[in-house]
Amino acid sequence: MAGRFWTYQKASEKYILKLATRPSTRLSDHQVRIAIGAVSLNYRDLIALKNKAGRNVDGRVPASDGAGRIVEVGSAVKQWKVGDRVAGCFFQSWQSGRFEMRHHKQDLGGTIDGMLADEVVLDENGVVAIPASMTYHQASTLPCAALTAWYSIIVRGGLASGQTVLVLGTGGVSIFALQIAHAYGAKVVVTSSSDSKLIRAQRIGATHTINYRSNPDWDKAVLKATDQLGVDHVVETGGPGTLEKSMNCVAAGGQIAQIGVLTGFGAPTCSLFPLVARNVRLDGIYVGPRDAFVAMNRFLEQKKIQPVIDRVFSFEDAPSAFEYLESGQHFGKVVISNEGNNVS
Repeated sequence: MAGRFWTYQKASEKYILKLATRPSTRLSDHQVRIAIGAVSLNYRDLIALKNKAGRNVDGRVPASDGAGRIVEVGSAVKQWKVGDRVAGCFFQSWQSGRFEMRHHKQDLGGTIDGMLADEVVLDENGVVAIPASMTYHQASTLPCAALTAWYSIIVRGGLASGQTVLVLGTGGVSIFALQIAHAYGAKVVVTSSSDSKLIRAQRIGATHTINYRSNPDWDKAVLKATDQLGVDHVVETGGPGTLEKSMNCVAAGGQIAQIGVLTGFGAPTCSLFPLVARNVRLDGIYVGPRDAFVAMNRFLEQKKIQPVIDRVFSFEDAPSAFEYLESGQHFGKVVISNEGNNVS
């Protein structure tokens, strides 16, 4: 049976998306075939499409994040059966423990083909069960954005009730960090250039909100909101240009989870001495391992946390989903639906 899939196709200095079809391949003993119900996008996908990192993805199937139903299992697969609802793991080989550089050879939508297809074939250890209460649309948002937020503030950060978390912006990682931290009993400060987005953030648990456009010295506003103590955790999704302000408003002994490059790949222009002076921990975060994904899903189910989806596009209209993500209008996640793909 043939299935549709999107690929990056080189066009001058950037890439375009091309829709194609391919026949199903035979499974090896330890693989599973998944009919994809939905895919969600991350800023990383835009980086690849626009060739901002200079990475060769010509011919690669995009998107690390997808969920669907297992329709076939290899002869030696014991942990899954046909009909199981699963999501793929961002790093197929990172099962547990500390990160190793070899995992970069197994990142979906980057080094290996991703999830923007009718069906994908993955190793049986490269998927996890999705929360029973979630649709495929919702579960597709978990592998990168949700797990990054969880790994940042829970696994690496050791978040405790009563602490304060700063999240920059209202994209996927930031909104998941807000929801998770709020469920932990933490206070959450959210920044955005949109007052309407800040109102929405308050509705899902934000304690303090700051418009960084009308308050360019937003680090001072964060200190004011925390009685000059600063925040215990910063979910730093910006990079150059925001890191300096994050260092200005993190509490002594606090943590900065350095995640994103929304402001570019350039070097910080600020002194890093505030990290030393305040005994701050700076953690580089690149998603997380499979066992953390499993633990996070249990927590999301227990706390009844529902992913925030801004807009859903059809599989055929995938290029428009990329364009919408690039516009920055979204609050939460942008999803591409493929639920007509026999996955109910």
